[in-house]
Amino acid sequence: MTAPLFVTGATGYVGGRLVKALEELGLRVLCLARRPEHLRGRVSPSTEIIPGDLLAPEGLAEAMRKCRTAYYLVHSLSEKENFEAAERQTAEHFARAAQEAGVERIVYLGGLAPPGKILSPHMRSRRDVGDVLRSTGVPVLEFRASIVIGAGSLSFEMIRALVERLPVMITPRWVSVPAQPISITDVVEYLAAAPNLPLPESRVVEIGGTSVTSYRGLMEAYARRRGLRRWMVSVPVLTPGLSALWLGLVTPLFARVGRHLIESIRYASVVNDPSARELFPAIRPMGMEEALAAAMEEEERRFAATRWSDSLASGGGLRSWAGVRFGTRLADHREKVVSAPAHAAFAPIRRIGGRRGWYYANALWTLRGWADLLAGGVGMRRGRRDPERLLPGDVVDCWRVEAIEPDRRLRLKAEMRLPGRAWLEFEIVPEDDHCRLRQTAVFDPLGLAGQFYWAALYPAHQIIFAGMLNAIAREAERGSS
Repeated sequence: MTAPLFVTGATGYVGGRLVKALEELGLRVLCLARRPEHLRGRVSPSTEIIPGDLLAPEGLAEAMRKCRTAYYLVHSLSEKENFEAAERQTAEHFARAAQEAGVERIVYLGGLAPPGKILSPHMRSRRDVGDVLRSTGVPVLEFRASIVIGAGSLSFEMIRALVERLPVMITPRWVSVPAQPISITDVVEYLAAAPNLPLPESRVVEIGGTSVTSYRGLMEAYARRRGLRRWMVSVPVLTPGLSALWLGLVTPLFARVGRHLIESIRYASVVNDPSARELFPAIRPMGMEEALAAAMEEEERRFAATRWSDSLASGGGLRSWAGVRFGTRLADHREKVVSAPAHAAFAPIRRIGGRRGWYYANALWTLRGWADLLAGGVGMRRGRRDPERLLPGDVVDCWRVEAIEPDRRLRLKAEMRLPGRAWLEFEIVPEDDHCRLRQTAVFDPLGLAGQFYWAALYPAHQIIFAGMLNAIAREAERGSS
């Protein structure tokens, strides 16, 4: 039987994707996790989760005993003071345990930076970790990567937020520093291929995509794909601290992470050693445009499958969330307990629109439809195909059915003219002798116009969405009596 692969950092961005890739290859995986409950449900039942902490290494060598390859994908970017000492300590514990367990190789993902430079604390720590892992004599395959582009990656989230929210950007010098971004898909492919590479001794492999660009180039490419016009005004001086505060205001990053990131990208991160092509000839990395397209497409697929109510209401209890922000998207979530079985609670939802209307403030819906017609949109006059049944793809006034699960869920996508995209979702969650009715409106604003649109309609949404939910609940309870 093939020896399992030992993975640390499986709850992280790269580690989580690597575990999925290894599982799809049919390989056995052991994951070390401080909180196993956070990992269960994310991995295959065949993947073994081992409780453990690299800062308390007792039992770590025993856990690694039957493994030949061990991945070190732990990162402390968001740690507070002394993160360098913490990273060094965890690396020391891991390296000693790997040596004691007889592990044949360690695979590590570090950062790409020019040799001979005075590095930032973050990049210096990344290099130091590689040195520590090599210190016990276990062969280490260290990949060094530049900007990682993928849905949910730190860099992609920063790029997206800046471009979506700022029509004019004051850009410091680091925005134009050369870089060789790489798709997360390619990073994972290199990591997954690592156990099969002959490795008589430690070596460093620089990996990158086929394009040399910069953060400025990435932002311009993203703006083109989104059809946004953006102006960037360069300034000669903007300290890492000020840049970090600026990122914290307009992106999902908080200042400490932003500062570490900026300090690291002040230096060029371009591949100088092309040996990755010879060592991994089957891997053909993407260019910048392809990597961005893949990230945006993946994000779209993930978003289409997302149930906003799961993330918004996972804490339990009745909640109403208006204007909640997730990335660049905004959501208005409401829920209500309905004294009716699931089929009765879902009945008014599947009948929504058309001649029956929207249960509340129909005059306002009609007015919105006329405004849409004047703007060249479809308006509210299309009605619906069948007053009782809905199928995916059906038209419902100015909406189209994107997904429907009988007696459980209906998701509508707006087809009116908007400075962005919008969805309206209803979900029924049975609970003992009643149901929970969840209603979520989601808006993905396009640039500043989209932000203004949501803000302008915020008071109306408060009235319409609350009234609609209450009216649907009353209709459901009448139908079950």
